[in-house]
Amino acid sequence: MRSDKTVFAIIGLLSAAVIGFLFWLIYFKTGASVGDNGWVSSLPAVNAFLNALTAIFLVTGYYAIKTNDRELHIRLMLAATLTSACFLVSYVTYHHFQGDTKFLAQGWIRPVYFFILITHILLSIVQVPLILTTLYLAFTKKFQKHKKVARYTFPIWLYVSVTGVLIFVILKWFN
Repeated sequence: MRSDKTVFAIIGLLSAAVIGFLFWLIYFKTGASVGDNGWVSSLPAVNAFLNALTAIFLVTGYYAIKTNDRELHIRLMLAATLTSACFLVSYVTYHHFQGDTKFLAQGWIRPVYFFILITHILLSIVQVPLILTTLYLAFTKKFQKHKKVARYTFPIWLYVSVTGVLIFVILKWFN
């Protein structure tokens, strides 16, 4: 069996690879052409829906563990992980074709939007290794350590999920 140290190193390397790939995808890769297919333009709404589902699963999973319903907690956390993974696939697909999304609105909403976006991005970077570590600790039944890490993972994951929906709404209403 691998030592925790080895697993945490793998989680760190995997997280860095994912974050590096996403940074390149969004800021350096030009969008690919999809012709007249409008399906790509529907992906931001799909992403917002997946983020909303993730937030719901997280909150209900938190409630489940607080009421000592471990089985429900496990199912809900796995559902949150699955919807987050589906989000990541959809997000990568969208940005592969679309490239970077520009925010063109002016006025009071601009600094609000960029504050939300920047905190969302920074915390999503932190979120990747936290989620993987929290899952690893749960799967290896290291529940005391799992609980300690989850205290940070939960609010960050929830914030990133909720602000993902908020970013979509702001882009739709103001851009």
